[in-house]
Amino acid sequence: MGKGQELYKKAKTMIPGGTSLLSKRPEQLLPENWPSYYSKSKGCEVWDLDGNHYYDCSMMGIGTNTLGYANDVVDAAVMEVVKNGNMTTLNCPEEVYLAEKLLSMEPWAGGVRYTRGGGEANSMCVRIARAYTGRDKIAICGYHGWHDWYVSVNLGDSDALAGHLLPGIPTNGVPRGLRGTAIPFHYNNFAELQEIVDKNPDLAAVKMEVCRNFGPEDNFLQKIRDLCTKHGIILIFDECTSGFRETFGGLFHKYNVIPDMTIYSKTMANGYACAAVLGKKEIMNAAQGSWISSTFWTERIGLTAAFAALKEMERIKSWETVTKMGLDNKKRWQALADKYGLKITQWGIPALAGYNFDSPNHLAYKTYITQEMLKKGFLASNSMYPCIAHTPEIIDAYYEALDPIFADIRDFEDGKDVMKALEGPVCQSGFKRLN
Repeated sequence: MGKGQELYKKAKTMIPGGTSLLSKRPEQLLPENWPSYYSKSKGCEVWDLDGNHYYDCSMMGIGTNTLGYANDVVDAAVMEVVKNGNMTTLNCPEEVYLAEKLLSMEPWAGGVRYTRGGGEANSMCVRIARAYTGRDKIAICGYHGWHDWYVSVNLGDSDALAGHLLPGIPTNGVPRGLRGTAIPFHYNNFAELQEIVDKNPDLAAVKMEVCRNFGPEDNFLQKIRDLCTKHGIILIFDECTSGFRETFGGLFHKYNVIPDMTIYSKTMANGYACAAVLGKKEIMNAAQGSWISSTFWTERIGLTAAFAALKEMERIKSWETVTKMGLDNKKRWQALADKYGLKITQWGIPALAGYNFDSPNHLAYKTYITQEMLKKGFLASNSMYPCIAHTPEIIDAYYEALDPIFADIRDFEDGKDVMKALEGPVCQSGFKRLN
């Protein structure tokens, strides 16, 4: 075993779950053989603890780095404020500079508040919406983090959140009294949301992702906008993941449907911890009548990184680059599948795209891809979140390495035993408790 696997074995004896992010558990990727930890990174390149080099053609920090790892422009700005101190009793001016930038991008908004991560930003939105409306219930569609208000959806149906990205989310530790306060609806099912609104006059907000696996149909988003306006319900678009990947800002710009509040996180600061909640002025002012405060929301590094990253994105139009690359990936994955007579289903906006094999062995095939691509120097699975550092040469090499693996999968579909080709267990899907 390499140093990374050995360290992960130790980690599981001290850190429940092995690591603080489910998506980074080796069990989700390549159980027992994933390198687990990195020593350095640059662009789309990563080195593990044994010095092995990989091209990251997977999730790029779980979607945080569209400008690539250790971007020179962003890091230079961060290094400067590190030298001058990242935290004092006084506030950092970057709070104001970033707010000015965000509000100039989103002129419909009149206020900004910051957090460190997307989950707490989602919770902040819910608190503000409840404070402003004086109502309690939230209708949700999509993935919005780990906090009680959201996971309480599963108190009503033991796996109601399975249709919102992740199956198997447990409710241990979530107060039973929250049951029924968050109500799920399905994307592109307007009638379902209409029924929720009709039955719940105490609905404070509709909280949703603009798009995750597929886009709106039959004017879905505009119908929701009109419904919320009619009933005085706050419309919140969660752009933690989708922001800055297809437009400069929120994906809602593509559909010309403006929310009452939105959230930016993930790639906004290119891998540094920073999230922003934007909203209409009168709604955001409700935050002053509620208790929403945290020391490290005023820390300087994330704000500085976000301000620098936004300027760099705007300068090079990074969202156009990653979208073009993502569209090309979708074509090339399909071409490979067609070449070997394999059926795949693709999902996601171009810059957050992936595919599944239409086979009962799809998880084994996903594991096999990760296993074999790792041997060829790629961190890869059945998805790719491109960044500006993915050169045509790197992408061509990725597909050259992937081609014979698809050929192997054709053989598995024809009767060869995929389990004999795996060098460890099949990867997990969804939440599972680790022993």
